[in-house]
Amino acid sequence: MKTNTKEDDRSAVNAEMSDPKSNITKASFNLRSLMRGDLGFIPVIITLALITLYFQLTTSGVFLQARNLTNLTQQIVVISILSTAAVLVLLLGEIDLSLAAVAQACAAVMATVSVYQNWGAVPSILAALVTGAVIGLINGFFIAILRVPSFIVTLAGSIGYAGFLLLVLGRQTTLIVRDPAIRALAPTYLSPIMGWGLPIVVAALYAIGVWYERQRRVKAGLPVKRPTTLIAQISGIFAGIFLIVFLFQTYQGVPQAVMISLGIVLAFWLILRKTPFGRHLYAVGGNEEAARRAGINVTAMKMAVFTLASTLAAVAGIMLTSRSTAVATQISATLLLNAIAAAVIGGVSLFGGRGSIWAVILGALVIGSLDNGLDLLNQDQSIKNIVQGAVLVLAVTADAIVRRANPVRGK
Repeated sequence: MKTNTKEDDRSAVNAEMSDPKSNITKASFNLRSLMRGDLGFIPVIITLALITLYFQLTTSGVFLQARNLTNLTQQIVVISILSTAAVLVLLLGEIDLSLAAVAQACAAVMATVSVYQNWGAVPSILAALVTGAVIGLINGFFIAILRVPSFIVTLAGSIGYAGFLLLVLGRQTTLIVRDPAIRALAPTYLSPIMGWGLPIVVAALYAIGVWYERQRRVKAGLPVKRPTTLIAQISGIFAGIFLIVFLFQTYQGVPQAVMISLGIVLAFWLILRKTPFGRHLYAVGGNEEAARRAGINVTAMKMAVFTLASTLAAVAGIMLTSRSTAVATQISATLLLNAIAAAVIGGVSLFGGRGSIWAVILGALVIGSLDNGLDLLNQDQSIKNIVQGAVLVLAVTADAIVRRANPVRGK
């Protein structure tokens, strides 16, 4: 008799859902799971560890000294912030080639009103942020409403905003910023209490959030990680934070610029993971037509993302100006490449809908470690460009292979 087959199946499913232990995911360590990207950030972490080991040995221990690590983290602050903007656009399935030009142009606006109009630090910074937001709206208008490809719009924009930079600075090739508050943003170090307190508070909030999310998924009958896995994950984060802060404190303390960039990454991680905006962003990047049919306002999403990206580029320009104490008409030839490379190396897909904002930190560390280590070895800029280009090609190739191996998750 097979008349009760459906009832038996429902009973079995209900029994499985009622048992929390049945929802604990079990890792399947095989080639297929590796190709699906189940290892998350582990490949990038291994790559970073190998780079660190190589430079530590070849520089006679200088690479991991507290002074050099402080310089390294301060060097990647601008890349981290600009890469956060790149991640938002890449998750949408688009690209923004104007980020570096926008950063420099907004910094020029801040410097000009500060030096020539005698504006204070706060109004000058707000002027730069507003300029970035307006530029983002212009980009978004052409891309989202007129449906011009983002590659063309932002490529043309990078040329136009470079011209705007020249217009703002006039005949000067370099404009020195003398406002002490602006100059103090990047090179300042936190006090020991703030240097220890802020990272510990952030880590504690992260641990509480992860555990709360697990309990919520258990009640909803969704798959969850084992408690031992979560404890190991949280313990590893605390151990890493303790080690990094300890190294900072042995030199001059925790750099304020590093905390600003980490705060930006943390804020956008919360936005992408905990808000409808973040879920809609992943949905549009994964399948734009399906997202539109599901009722998501795709046009508004694109406008918002490009506005946020250009505003973040303005923040990057502000931090760059604070570190260098001046704005120049020359736009860095590698800044945009490094920002996009950091995102891709960290695991963000060029095809949209896949990746984490934490990719910014790992990718920027890889890029910064290569640049810093090669500088310690007195290598020419040509060698640095070749190495960074090779790493970017490998990262993009790995992304393409993973997507072909798992077409279900592809765009």
